[in-house]
Amino acid sequence: MRASLAPSARSSATKHLSEKTRTPFSNGVLVVGSAAVTAPDDLVRLAINTIRTLSIDAVQRANSGHPGLPMGAAPMAYTLWQRHLTVDPRAPLWPDRDRFVLSAGHGSMLIYSLLHLAGFDLSMDDLKAFRQWGSKTPGHPEWHHTAGVESTTGPLGQGHANAVGMAIAEKFLGHLFNRPGHTVVDHHTYALVSDGDVVEGVAQESASLAGHLGLGKLILLYDDNKITLDGPASLAMSEDVGARYAAMGWQVLHVADGDHDVGALDRAIAEAKADTARPSLICVRTTIGFGSPKKAGTSGAHGSPLGKDEVAATKRALGWDPEAHFLVPDAVRAHMAEIGARGEAAHAAWTARFQAWRAAYPELATLWDQAWSGALPAGWADALPAWKAGESVATRSASGKVMAAIAAKVPWFVGGDADLGGSTKTIIPGGDFVRTGEGRNLRFGVREHAMGAICNGIAYHGGARPFSATFFVFSDYMRPSVRLAALNGLPVTFVWTHDSIGLGEDGPTHQPVEHLMSLRAMPNLWVARPADANETRAAWKLAMERTDGPVALVLSRQDLPVVAPADAPVERGAYVLADAAGGKPDVVLIATGSEVSLALAARDALAAEGIGARVVSMPVWERFVAQDAAYRESVLPAAVRARVAVEAGVTFGWGDLVGPTGHVVGLDRFGASAPGEVLLEQLGVSVAGVVAAAKASLAASR
Repeated sequence: MRASLAPSARSSATKHLSEKTRTPFSNGVLVVGSAAVTAPDDLVRLAINTIRTLSIDAVQRANSGHPGLPMGAAPMAYTLWQRHLTVDPRAPLWPDRDRFVLSAGHGSMLIYSLLHLAGFDLSMDDLKAFRQWGSKTPGHPEWHHTAGVESTTGPLGQGHANAVGMAIAEKFLGHLFNRPGHTVVDHHTYALVSDGDVVEGVAQESASLAGHLGLGKLILLYDDNKITLDGPASLAMSEDVGARYAAMGWQVLHVADGDHDVGALDRAIAEAKADTARPSLICVRTTIGFGSPKKAGTSGAHGSPLGKDEVAATKRALGWDPEAHFLVPDAVRAHMAEIGARGEAAHAAWTARFQAWRAAYPELATLWDQAWSGALPAGWADALPAWKAGESVATRSASGKVMAAIAAKVPWFVGGDADLGGSTKTIIPGGDFVRTGEGRNLRFGVREHAMGAICNGIAYHGGARPFSATFFVFSDYMRPSVRLAALNGLPVTFVWTHDSIGLGEDGPTHQPVEHLMSLRAMPNLWVARPADANETRAAWKLAMERTDGPVALVLSRQDLPVVAPADAPVERGAYVLADAAGGKPDVVLIATGSEVSLALAARDALAAEGIGARVVSMPVWERFVAQDAAYRESVLPAAVRARVAVEAGVTFGWGDLVGPTGHVVGLDRFGASAPGEVLLEQLGVSVAGVVAAAKASLAASR
């Protein structure tokens, strides 16, 4: 799909890229091992075919995988890595390295081949173990599992949006740390995207924002092979992709012959780097499965091994020994080692600049060390606000005050909302993030899915601590991004307000019901639903101190009475907030969020009838079940079989905690449009409802 360039770039870019110098690696036969390789063009061809053959050998050995993309995209990947990408295989986490994201993660053998050839810690045995148990080469790239992999990709479009987040992080950190004459943050973010990526909604949301923000150090290589899993891309898409990106403020460049024209690829990347005011999309026309006599250019090359005979036929067509498996010619090994040597030199030069900067700005250097290590400044939590019993405040409002206090102490705390900052109370002092990189509030617009994936990209990048915010019911739009944050242990804070039917008149479309339980089912996600302002304070402290995964803060629209102490032990997940006389309860009432104050009122009503009730606030289910058995017993004694869970959401899942004689006061239906207090009363989430459930549980447990 070739689009017209934006008017300001069309004439120069089109002219520049049309003056092709075709390298002759599509003509003649160069049999590996037949002679020493001396001609530069021959060496280029040999390196590209090494990437291809390593990829098809690994897929064939695993009898599983996607060979087509690595075969077609090898020339553009080679050109980027060999001539432009700055990375140091010996220091894969060097902060000022370029980032490369394989958004089309199904083509994972492409990046594994590149990492191996460039000198990263990925051996030939690792390539041979592709898609096997315990290997460093899983079916889709996984962050922190394989050195050099910058983000976990596979769900299409996510890597595209992650790359936008990385570019935002680069610009933000450059503004925070760079000083005149001292540049310590200055790198590019590259991503290779497929037809599937560019049609995903999350990609388009993030592309729109990237164009708006003018992320000039973001460059996407679009593998325009016109084939998807089911067949020709034309089955489902016919738009001009380049024109779409141009309309969103991107520089759009084209390489008509991505199978052969390394010169044009080189010039296109250079042209993209030269435009620092706009992100760039390079549309590269390729042939999926290039070199395969039977499957090139067809969906048959997309998601299945070529087959033993077709692998041999492909190698012959590429001038390769069909009996040579996992072969890296010595000349290619030496040639690709130049990537690491160039990166090592760049890293050394940066280190010298960094040391000069550190000497000139020692206080700023201390902040750098903290930001990149995940540490927090000493005393960062001392100024967090606390509230007194008797006050009444919505937890979303309390959260806003806590966030302002955090922002004052943690300069790398950055994030934003989906056009709801006034309602979610998540606009922090520091202004809006703009094209210069200044400002700490990211105005994501109504782009919830991309918002989550972009925050993941900021976390992948490192050096900044991201948060995002929207209404809780719209967490559904974000779920794939939230799942990837949990899967990868990314320290992202998701702020979700308007947390129940208690929000009232907006009605069932905006009232979350099933969301709490569905998100609690997600491994490694901590879901915090604080009971009041003080628990909100403690929940934010928990979120900021967590470095191995995301935390979701689920907050109320309506005012709630302050019932918890300022030092509420939210980190334990649950605790005894109020006990029966003598500490010997007849029944335990377990509640979360706005229903904790309801449980306290029910406790008083039960006490008037001679029934002793313990109220347990359980703001973070996942933290409580992770506590030792002794602590869990001290909160929920096994001897007390009469239990009631109170939460304005589905009752599914509470059975494990309340037991066979327990009851749940919840909501197994959608809400309605009415004032919040009316809804709660009408649907049984009330003092009377809790009291009745407690009596029923007592009767059943005797």
